[in-house]
Amino acid sequence: MTVPVLNISTTPADSAAATVLVLAAHGTGDNVTLVAPAGFEAVAKLVGPLGISGAADRLVRLPAVAGIADTLAVIGLGGEPTTDRLRSAAGSAIRQLAGVEHVALALPIADVTELSAVTEGAALGTYSFVDYRGATQAEQKSAVETVTVLTEAGTGTEEEHLAIIARAAAVAEAVSLVKDLVNTPANDMYPASMVTAATQAAEGLPLEFTVWDEEALATDGFGGLSGVGQGSTRGPRLLKISYSPEGATQHLALVGKGITFDTGGLSLKPANSMLGMKFDMAGAAAVLGTLTAAAELNLPVRLTGWLCLAENMPSGSAIRPGDVITIRGGRTVEVTNTDAEGRLVLADGLVAAGEEQPDAIVDIATLTGAALVALGDRYMGVLGDDALVESVIANSKLVGEPAWAMPMPAELRGILNSNVADIMNANVGNRNGGMLVAAHFLKEFTTPRADAPETTIPWAHLDIAGPADNGGSAYGFTGNGATASGVRLLLSLAEEYSRR
Repeated sequence: MTVPVLNISTTPADSAAATVLVLAAHGTGDNVTLVAPAGFEAVAKLVGPLGISGAADRLVRLPAVAGIADTLAVIGLGGEPTTDRLRSAAGSAIRQLAGVEHVALALPIADVTELSAVTEGAALGTYSFVDYRGATQAEQKSAVETVTVLTEAGTGTEEEHLAIIARAAAVAEAVSLVKDLVNTPANDMYPASMVTAATQAAEGLPLEFTVWDEEALATDGFGGLSGVGQGSTRGPRLLKISYSPEGATQHLALVGKGITFDTGGLSLKPANSMLGMKFDMAGAAAVLGTLTAAAELNLPVRLTGWLCLAENMPSGSAIRPGDVITIRGGRTVEVTNTDAEGRLVLADGLVAAGEEQPDAIVDIATLTGAALVALGDRYMGVLGDDALVESVIANSKLVGEPAWAMPMPAELRGILNSNVADIMNANVGNRNGGMLVAAHFLKEFTTPRADAPETTIPWAHLDIAGPADNGGSAYGFTGNGATASGVRLLLSLAEEYSRR
């Protein structure tokens, strides 16, 4: 995992000891404004001649001016400074300055919130994945080793600065862990190996693990996981991770889809659609990352993670279209499409999570192609109970993870009526509202509250099929490949519950 040494300093920017000092700009054309502290008037005069732009992700490196640092660089903010733009610009600068040992950021930080965002963005920007580079690994530029965030005196106390650094490091470590897991090819990342990776990542943290293998899953009635995983020679697993700090009064359960590779099963995907299916365990990885970060930060909230792990393969033992399986708790499902497998393993996880009667349950999954059609590559869809959805959306805005609340029209539930079972997992003749219909399926496996059986435990579903993988150009602190979508949002939600 690539996390830099982080510092926050009130040293004047023109005295900063760094290999590269980064300033900020916004605007375009003849209206570019350099946002820099005192002492950089000479640089401001070079904005036009050197083609400096304030566009997002635009980094221009300049020669040293008056002996300040070895090199200056200017990063575009993409508009007037905001918390999200500052976080993104910091990460973008650090990402693009790979190969530099020490970078100092002199961005226009107005308060502690912006200071935290810049520090976090910088930490996230150092990530790289070179484990499988082989002969070309040595050609890759090394990540920035040290980042110093410069701020005005009075922008937070020393104690606040230490807390900001600790949180940024914990977030970056968790995000790097998730990216590493999701980027790892499926020949090395399968249910059993992911359990091993999870336990290794949690070494030294106050987390407890419970694992169900094939036999235990069958014995305990986890028909979704057993059914999806039965076609693979590498059997399914259910991994429960418990974080139970003393004195916690709230309990949040997180359920993650962990399909380590998805061929579609006997409802086989086209060849092109199979590319990238190693990313189908991004939800489970995000749950793991959230718990490791929460434990690292000693959050006073009880968290339980349920990682629903299986490999969806076609074989003589694979589940068939038309088969009926029994989910944990007894509800039966007619499997009309073996490529709608994520909801089957999540159903088991949702029921198991509900058995512990937590205060809320959130599931996260790369669930539907319909989410991509509706929301594109960067927004996650959020569905479920209104109050919890509202809380999820609020936290997404706090951390800068784009999310959009989607409806669950009641009339769509009828699409999943089955003639032979309690429900079918998909209606292959009706593709309309696929993300919404999938959420209706999951809602069937939510649990009544013990103290109010007429209502269910608050539940929200995060469909991260779009933002979990960046197949395009790098932007902000996000490079190509896995993005660890949802980790920062879920950690923020856990922090909210810790304050209740």
